[in-house]
Amino acid sequence: MRVIVTGKNMDISPALRDYAEKKLKKLSKYMKRSVTAQATFSMERGRHILEVTAPLDGYLLRGEEQAADPMTCVDQVVEKLERQLEKHKTKLLKRDKTPAQEMVPERPETPADKADGNGMIVKVKRFAIKPMSPEEAVTQMDLLGHDFFVFTNAETGLVNVVYRRRDGNYGLIEPEG
Repeated sequence: MRVIVTGKNMDISPALRDYAEKKLKKLSKYMKRSVTAQATFSMERGRHILEVTAPLDGYLLRGEEQAADPMTCVDQVVEKLERQLEKHKTKLLKRDKTPAQEMVPERPETPADKADGNGMIVKVKRFAIKPMSPEEAVTQMDLLGHDFFVFTNAETGLVNVVYRRRDGNYGLIEPEG
């Protein structure tokens, strides 16, 4: 596993870079192929934020954590990603597909971002839509940590949306026609 550690508006010390690379490389035991993980450190309101993304057999594995100490962020993200990988290990290991076109991960919107908005579209996100089953879409949504996921249904060829319901179950939105 190759790990690229970068800092957004901050410098990364060699000790922090080595620590992050060492910890994140432990995730390679869950992967069939060598992948490149992108780890980005940033600071916001005096707290360190670490976001890690890695393309994994057609899925995008993502974890983000905040803490007062950057080393703690690394430990928390590694724990989160291990839980995600363990949860989806059987699904991921069964699949022997070529990797899908990568989606560009972006920082999730925070309450501070919404505070000064007045209901206008402030961000546009573009990504490739991969044909998949609703079950695969739920897995991808969970790995990304999102509440919904847009995909092309492999059976119907139509654009669908899966979403997480408040009761913990999932919903599927299909167009009529």
